[in-house]
Amino acid sequence: MSKRDPIFWWAAGIFLLGLVLFAVTQNQFWVALGIVSYLLRPTLASLGVARKHVDERQMTIYYRSGNIGFAVTLVMCVFYFAKLEMENNHDFELFATTIVVGLVAKALFNVILAKNYREGASKILIGAGLLIALFSASDVGSVTGILLSIIPGLTMAGAGLLAKKFPIAMGIVALAAAGYMLVLIFTVGLENTNNLWGQMLVALIVGGPPAVAGVCLLVGDKGEQDSQLEGTHVSKQ
Repeated sequence: MSKRDPIFWWAAGIFLLGLVLFAVTQNQFWVALGIVSYLLRPTLASLGVARKHVDERQMTIYYRSGNIGFAVTLVMCVFYFAKLEMENNHDFELFATTIVVGLVAKALFNVILAKNYREGASKILIGAGLLIALFSASDVGSVTGILLSIIPGLTMAGAGLLAKKFPIAMGIVALAAAGYMLVLIFTVGLENTNNLWGQMLVALIVGGPPAVAGVCLLVGDKGEQDSQLEGTHVSKQ
């Protein structure tokens, strides 16, 4: 298979654009476009776009190398998270955010590609809840403070467990909780504009997973949707 397909030329164009913008502005941010060009083909292939330009052997390689790269990235994030926390540098929250968002994104796309929305939503709530509880407890000194700080995360994890039996109810609860937390967080953030970025990170970590999970729980699984469509079709006949 020739590599000189449309994806190759798009990737090459993005890479050259990054170099040109870097040369003009001297801003290293534009060099990051090289990452986009490198990941363009495997990302499009994983999303089911332009699959005709990727064979099965390439898909297997992308799958294995992508999982290894993701694991290495998370290990490095945990390392820098621990390092900055020991130095009492609160930039460790950025790495905590990266870890949570990365795991939630992986779980979310597993859900989207497999169309097992409710199962994935339960995993998102449990995983994100446990991570939030872990990170919340890591910066608290007293035992009482640790117990109080882990309650929100454990509550989210508990909702994930209940979602397996009560998906609609837990979906509504998750969306309501996400909306309440986002309004509360951004209200505080607007009052304290010096810490607005921090509030946005908290909103992403705390409000994002329940919002996504709530939508997935209400949408339902592919199998359930297909059975409902079949039932509607039979009743019409």
